[in-house]
Amino acid sequence: MNDPDALRIAGRTCALAVAGGRELERCAARYDGLFPRESFDSGLYGSLAMAGAFGSPWASVAGLRVVNRASLLVFAVDRLFDEEAASRDDVAALTGTCLAAVAGSAPVSPVARFLADLRAELTTARAFATLEADWRDRLERMLAAMAREWEWSRGGNRPAREEYLANADSSGALFIAVSHWIYTGEVRTPGDLTRLRAAGETVQRYLRLLNDLATHRRESASGDVNALTIGMTADEVSVRMAELSSEAAALIQPVRGDHPRAAEYLWWQLHYSAGFYGLSDFWASREL
Repeated sequence: MNDPDALRIAGRTCALAVAGGRELERCAARYDGLFPRESFDSGLYGSLAMAGAFGSPWASVAGLRVVNRASLLVFAVDRLFDEEAASRDDVAALTGTCLAAVAGSAPVSPVARFLADLRAELTTARAFATLEADWRDRLERMLAAMAREWEWSRGGNRPAREEYLANADSSGALFIAVSHWIYTGEVRTPGDLTRLRAAGETVQRYLRLLNDLATHRRESASGDVNALTIGMTADEVSVRMAELSSEAAALIQPVRGDHPRAAEYLWWQLHYSAGFYGLSDFWASREL
């Protein structure tokens, strides 16, 4: 790479990631017990912040605050479902606690407080009042998908392939994106989100399979459901990912004119994530 401008952009993006990782680690320290060190190390905070920075390299450190915190929230809730929810009652309680926190109830747990604080940050965005119902809908979809995946992983009927893929909200990718777009002003009306939805959901399905392909050995050992544990082969997953990547590209292109940064964010998610998962994982102390 000999282009000085490209090198400066790369340097600035890395600086955004460093600042974001430090901010996330400071933020996490305020929520006692929600981010245990054995799962949430400095590498996780840094890698989440790096994904946010490279997804929106034009942003300021403050402008990346919500995308980074929403990403961290997804990881926190995922761990609670996987490691602390021992029964259907626990799953229902966790879901209810999270939804109550964004509905205005007093937070009763660290995760509820984190969610309430995330919502409070989002209220500073001009369009949040208009888009709050859409944001809460994405949160509800994510929690319902995680609960469904919990059921599948603990002896419930294993899903068919397309049923599993339709549950990709469990990854939280579109919840994170919508949070980011609202906070940065990239979307201002429900119609904006409608125009981005098909592309966002297709990217989310791709990311679900990419994660599955990268982490299937670990998840097979733990009993977690993923594309390979429901009977797909690695070759079949790769073929489906290629199809989804092509579909996503076709859906992203038409929204570039009205939503260039949202479109670029989705494009980055496709290709950045493929490179990242080729060598690493976000979680601390979890082998691929």
